[in-house]
Amino acid sequence: MDLKSIDKIELEYLKFDDYMEIKDVMVSAYSSMPDSYWKEEQIKNLLEKFPEGQVVIKVNGHIAGTALSIIVNYKDFDDNHTYRDITADYTFNSHDYEGDTLYGIDVFIKPEFRGLRLGRRLYDYRKELCENRNLRGIAFGGRIPNYYKHADSLSPKEYLEKVKLKEIHDPVLNFQISNDFHPTRILKGYLEGDADSGEYAVLLEWDNIYYTKPTKKATTQKKVVRLGLIQWQMRPYKDIESLLQQAEYFIDAVSGYRSDFAVFPEFFNAPLMAKYNHLSGAQAIRELAKYTDEIVEKFSSYSISYNINIIAGSLPEIKNGELLNVGYLCKRDGTVERYEKIHINPDEAKVWGMQGGNEIKTFNTDCGKIGVLICNDIEFPEISRLLAEEDMEILFVPFLTDTQNGYSRVRHCAQARAIENECYVAITGSVGNLPKVHNMDIQFAQSVVFTPCDFAFPTSGVKAEATPNTEMILIADVDLDLLRELHQHGSVRNLKDRRKDLYTLSKN
Repeated sequence: MDLKSIDKIELEYLKFDDYMEIKDVMVSAYSSMPDSYWKEEQIKNLLEKFPEGQVVIKVNGHIAGTALSIIVNYKDFDDNHTYRDITADYTFNSHDYEGDTLYGIDVFIKPEFRGLRLGRRLYDYRKELCENRNLRGIAFGGRIPNYYKHADSLSPKEYLEKVKLKEIHDPVLNFQISNDFHPTRILKGYLEGDADSGEYAVLLEWDNIYYTKPTKKATTQKKVVRLGLIQWQMRPYKDIESLLQQAEYFIDAVSGYRSDFAVFPEFFNAPLMAKYNHLSGAQAIRELAKYTDEIVEKFSSYSISYNINIIAGSLPEIKNGELLNVGYLCKRDGTVERYEKIHINPDEAKVWGMQGGNEIKTFNTDCGKIGVLICNDIEFPEISRLLAEEDMEILFVPFLTDTQNGYSRVRHCAQARAIENECYVAITGSVGNLPKVHNMDIQFAQSVVFTPCDFAFPTSGVKAEATPNTEMILIADVDLDLLRELHQHGSVRNLKDRRKDLYTLSKN
C-alpha cells in the first residue's frame, strides 16, 4: 500500500461485529492454507473469555491485521505441546485469568498492508498487556513457512540455526527474532495441515523483565530507591557518645527525607584514635577496633528506629588475631551482615599491619540486591564483575582518600564499574582533617551517585554529586526498573554480550 494514501492507523479491541471483515483478512493472509480461518463461534468464545487479549489494527478505517491471545498456566503444558493442546481443541477453554503466560494464538496481516510494520504494533500491544497484567512472559508456536524448500537437506533445528545466522530468510522467524523473541525449542506436529512448515513450529518466547512473582506475604520490595550519602566531617570527638550523637543526627536527617539507605564513609570513626596518639599507629588502630562492636550494635538499633538500611562505612576489627578493615550492613528489619575490604593499600599494611579479607558476596535487601566494596577495592574490576554476575543492582563504595589523586582513582574507577556492570554505584567519603591522629592527617572527598550511560540515564553518567570537601548529605533516587530494561534493550549490553566462550571469571 502507498504510504501517501494512509490517513489514519488505529489499534482497537476486536468486536464481534468485525467478524466478516477479519475472516476476509485471514483468508487472504493464509492463502496457502485453504479454509484456515476462525469460525464465528470460536471468535465469540475468545471475546467472552478474554476481550482485552484480542485486537485489530485499522488503516483508514479498514482492518489490516489482527492479534489473538489467551492466558495459560505454562507449566500445565508439555514442552512438546501442539496448537490443538494449547487451545483446548480450538475451544479456548485453556484460558485462565490466573495464569502466568500470555500465549499468542494468531497474528495475521492482510497482504496488501505488509511492509508497514503493523505486526510490530500488534506485538508491542501484547508486550504492554503482559507487563500490565504482571505475566511471566509471552509464548507462541511460530510457523516456518519456508522450511519446505530445505526439508530434504536440513532438519528443523539446522534450518533454525541457518535462519539465525542470516543464511536463510524466513519471513516469520526473522520478524519474531527482530522483535526480541527468542527461539527455545522445535515443536513437532504443532499445526495440522501446515505443509509449508512440515507441521513443525518454533516455540518463541519473550520474557517480561518487570515480572514480579506473586507472594502471599506482605512485601515492600521497591523499584525506586532513595540513597542518602553522608559526606562526613572529620573533627575531634571527646568520646564515642559524641561520635554516635553526630552519626545519629545524620541518620535522622536522611531518614527524614525517606531515604532507604544511609551510607557512611570508610573509617568514619577515626577521630576516636586521637586519644591514643601517644601510641604507634599499629597500636592506636587496634585500640580503635575495641569500639567496633558498640558502634555496630548502636547502628543496628538506629536502622530499626529510623526505618532505614545503614551501610556502616568501615571499621577496624580484629578477627582471629588479624586486623581487618570491615563494614556492616544494618538492615531495617533488624538483621546485620558483614563485608570485608579485600585489597589493603600499601599504607594500611605498612603502618597498621592490616590484612585483606576473603569474603566476596552480595546482599539481599528490601530495595534489591546490593554490593559493598571498600575504597580501593573498586579499582579491581574483577570483584564488581563477580557481584554483577550475582545480579547486584546497587554498589556502595565507602572510601577515605587524602589527596585528589587518590580520590580521582576511586571516582573514575567507580564510574567505569557502573557502565561495565550496568548498575548504580554510590561513593561517599570524609572531608576535613585530624591533626592529632597519625596517618589520618587530611581528607579529600566528593560523594557521587553514578549511573550507566544510556538514553534512560543522565548523559554524563552522574545522577547526583556533592560539593567537594564540604560536610553535607547527598540524596538521590535510582530506578531499578531502568536497569532491567537496560540489560535487555540497551544501546550496548555489556553484561549480556560478553564472550564467555573466550573468557570466564570465577571465585576461588
